[in-house]
Amino acid sequence: MSRAGDPPYVRIVTELRRRIATGELRAGDRVPSTRQVAKEWGVALATAAKALDALGREGLTQALPRVGTVVTPAAPGVSPASPPQRRRPPVEADTDLSRERIVRAAVAIADSQGLAALSMRSVATRIGVPPMSLYRHVPGKDDLVLLMADAVLRELELPRVPPAGWRARLEVMLRLQWTLYRRHPWLARVLSLSRPQLIPSGMVHTEWALSAVEGLGLDVSAMLHVCLTAVGFVRGIAIELEAESEAEAETGLTNEEWMASQEEPMGRVIHSGRFPMLSRVAAAQDLVVSVDTLFEFGLPRLLDGLAVLLDAPGRRPPTGRGNPHSR
Repeated sequence: MSRAGDPPYVRIVTELRRRIATGELRAGDRVPSTRQVAKEWGVALATAAKALDALGREGLTQALPRVGTVVTPAAPGVSPASPPQRRRPPVEADTDLSRERIVRAAVAIADSQGLAALSMRSVATRIGVPPMSLYRHVPGKDDLVLLMADAVLRELELPRVPPAGWRARLEVMLRLQWTLYRRHPWLARVLSLSRPQLIPSGMVHTEWALSAVEGLGLDVSAMLHVCLTAVGFVRGIAIELEAESEAEAETGLTNEEWMASQEEPMGRVIHSGRFPMLSRVAAAQDLVVSVDTLFEFGLPRLLDGLAVLLDAPGRRPPTGRGNPHSR
C-alpha cells in the first residue's frame, strides 16, 4: 500500500500492481499507456514512463513494439499486499555505460512507447543508472534523438552496387526508408526536410538520391528538389505511423476495430444525401485503405511524375558522360 508521502510514480506503480494482482489486468492485457497514465494521475510523461519502467523491471509487464505495454504471463500471481520495489537501481561503473547502449535503450523506449515518453530520465531508468551519468556520453535529449535517427538509418544499408537507372535507384532507397519508418514509427517526426540535420547515415541517403539524378541535365537546385520531393512523399505518409501506433495503444482498438466502431455514426452523416461520392465509397465492397496501400499506390505514380522531367527529350546526358548508374 502506498503512503501519502510517496513519490507520484510509486503511487502509480502500487495501483497498477494491485490491478494486476487482483486480476483486473490479466496476462496479455494492455496496461495504460504512458499518455493514459499521465492523464489519469495528472503527472508528467516522464513520471508515467518511470512507473511503467518500474513495473517492467519487476517482471510484471513488458513493452511490445506497436502494441504497447502488456501484463506478462507470470504477473497475476503477485501478492496485492506487497509494496512496489523502491530500491534505487544499481549504479553501474562508468565503463559499463556507453553512447551505443544509451542510444539502444532510447530507441527501445521510442519504439514501444512513442517519442513523447522519451527523456533522459526514462532512458536512465531503463538502463538502471543515475540520470546524470548519461550526460558524460550524450549532451542532452536533442542530441540523443539525432543519434537515435542515425543509428536506425544504419540498420538497413543501401546496395553497394546501385541498380541501373535513376528510377530503380530512387525506388530502392524509398522502399528501404519505408521499411525503417514501419520499424520505427517515431522516425518520420524526427527528420526534417527544411532544416537539414547532422545525421551522417541520412546524408548517405541524400548522396545516393543526388547521384541517381546526376548527369541528366538538371541544375543542382532541380536535382535537390527532385530528391526532397521523393523522400518527402514517403515521410509524409510515414508520419501517420506513430499516430496510428499511439492511438492503438491508448484505445486498445486496431484500425479495423476502430473503423467498425465508427461505422454507425459516420454512416448516418455520409448517407444523409449531402455526400454522394462518399456514400459510393462507403458502399464499396472489400475497400481497404491503409498507410501501406497509400504508399504502394503513390510510389509508382510519384516516379511516373518525375519521369516527365527526368526522361524528357534533351535531358539525356551526352554519350560517354554523366553517372553510368543514372540511366
